[in-house]
Amino acid sequence: MGADTEKKSTGISSWPKDERPRERLLKRGAEALTDAELVAILLRVGVKGASAVDLGRQLLEKFGSLKAMTEAPTLALLEIKGLREAKAAQLTAAMEIARRSALVSGDNRQKILNTKQAGEYFRERLRALPEEHFRVLYLNRRNVLLSDILIAQGETAEVKISLRQIVSNALRVNSSAIIAAHNHPSGGVEPSESDRLLTKDLIAATRPLNIKVLDHVIIGGEEFYSFADNGLLDELEIECLAPGVTEKAPRLKRAGENERRRA
Repeated sequence: MGADTEKKSTGISSWPKDERPRERLLKRGAEALTDAELVAILLRVGVKGASAVDLGRQLLEKFGSLKAMTEAPTLALLEIKGLREAKAAQLTAAMEIARRSALVSGDNRQKILNTKQAGEYFRERLRALPEEHFRVLYLNRRNVLLSDILIAQGETAEVKISLRQIVSNALRVNSSAIIAAHNHPSGGVEPSESDRLLTKDLIAATRPLNIKVLDHVIIGGEEFYSFADNGLLDELEIECLAPGVTEKAPRLKRAGENERRRA
């Protein structure tokens, strides 16, 4: 009985001071802590039968790595026993702050140079979500990612996209190009007629401001559909051109384009 009791997790407050994650961070720096201990500091307290460090370990074991955990939707975090909405929200907010700060880290800022990179980026952000999310990436002339903004979310039939908000965001961050994306919670990736019309309206709204729509990506599970790769973006560009104008706007390189040219 005594041995079993000793094996049970106890609260961090009962640990020796020099072993507690927060005190160790203040004394030795964040780099001295394990991933589980850093997560524990964000969680602040544990739950019955598990310390905050135990919860941190469970999260890392579930997702396999810290990176995978940061990309997981909030609902996936809630699958950990005892992890309530408030704690999951704290984790999600902290990870989103870290992700956004990484977008503006000087020379190391991320670039989206082709349709494959765009599809893989959005797949990590939008797969497995239970409701539809519509996001827009804002890029400069060198395809450096300036901002990633959630425009709308909700049940598929209820999501309303504000073209005014998309354009306003582009002007605010001084973006010269955008990539739109949304997920299909059903898992399919084929664009609907409303997806096609929305993309056409987006091109028409941004063209007068010299803001280029480089792609519209649809995510369904592990798969993605690229308007640019499938030629649909070019078709919509032509439909939006003024009478007598035949010039096409610059676009992202399509998947495999470099390989075909080298061949």
